[in-house]
Amino acid sequence: MRAVGCHLSVSKGYLAMGKQALAIQGNTFQFFTRNPRGGQSKPIDMADANALLELMRANDFGPILAHAPYTLNPCSQDQKVRAFAQLVFEEDLEKLEALPGTYYNFHPGSHVGTGVEVGIQQIVNLLNKVMFKEQKTIILLETMSGKGTEVGSQFEELKAIIDGCLYKDHIGVCLDTCHIYDAGYDIVNDLDGVLAHFDAVVGLDRLKAIHLNDSKNPFKSHKDRHEKLGQGYIGEDAFKKFINHPKLRHLPLYLETPNELDGYAAEIKWIRENTMK
Repeated sequence: MRAVGCHLSVSKGYLAMGKQALAIQGNTFQFFTRNPRGGQSKPIDMADANALLELMRANDFGPILAHAPYTLNPCSQDQKVRAFAQLVFEEDLEKLEALPGTYYNFHPGSHVGTGVEVGIQQIVNLLNKVMFKEQKTIILLETMSGKGTEVGSQFEELKAIIDGCLYKDHIGVCLDTCHIYDAGYDIVNDLDGVLAHFDAVVGLDRLKAIHLNDSKNPFKSHKDRHEKLGQGYIGEDAFKKFINHPKLRHLPLYLETPNELDGYAAEIKWIRENTMK
């Protein structure tokens, strides 16, 4: 069964998140590794981590997705901000070794005026410092909406980052539907064309996960405001085509819509009911 889940709070522990996912008919989930606005992370509880792994094996879970804090910006002009990004990456990758096969998703960052090329090089520099050959975690670059000086709203920028990495086997892409629609990729009227372009530039083999979110803003708005599925500018019909596309059907889906647990449960139910057998 396809892996579908939502964003959950890590505050009560890994096993608790697994049980919450099951309670709403999910078989994966996403969580922040620490406060999304930054700060210190808690030491990993190995008994809790092992209990989650056992629950995942018993219930046919897909890979879970750990999300780096929003404040992480490896291409900031401020050296202290870049140093914080490196520290977070190092700590998180070390902890996630206890959960092998986990995805680690991050926003590539904002160059804040230095230019896209400089920003890309700084992201590459960070990844080449923190990644290691034996790591069990796949790092995912998230597609961005292109607001301000964000890096990663264009497929070519993602490719440039991947091309610069030493350990390319450990890096992929998380496609956010709200973000790419806002960035100018028309997944409503030309999904095949968007996927063909992604394949030609990055390669569909690099696409590992989907953030499934509607958008509060119209096409190519370069904003980032998620909406519940079917209630935004992308719309229900487009999502039906998206989740059933033969090139996407195997990928895990992670909801980041503005919902509480009951809302996520309803969206997961909708996805299951509208997925072709």
